[in-house]
Amino acid sequence: MALEEERTIARRLLVRGRVQGVGFRWFVEREAHILQIAGWVRNNPDSTVEVFAQGTREQLAGLHSRLREGPRAARIDEVEISDAEPVTGLSSFQIRGG
Repeated sequence: MALEEERTIARRLLVRGRVQGVGFRWFVEREAHILQIAGWVRNNPDSTVEVFAQGTREQLAGLHSRLREGPRAARIDEVEISDAEPVTGLSSFQIRGG
């Protein structure tokens, strides 16, 4: 069971609500660094924010929890989560796009 907890997994999280123009991507980047998660965050044209994150099940559960709260100026309506394939060699977290 301990090995299952340590295995690297990946998730795609799609955040809906008032999440653009409120510092949400910087919030996600900071939380990912704190949790030592690799991946990226970007704004989508449909006003959602997309996050690709990989780490342990526990790390990703922590990020999911923090994304549901968001930064003070944001309003989170929904966080849709789906499985993704881990990316070999991905070791940092970055903001993508403008």
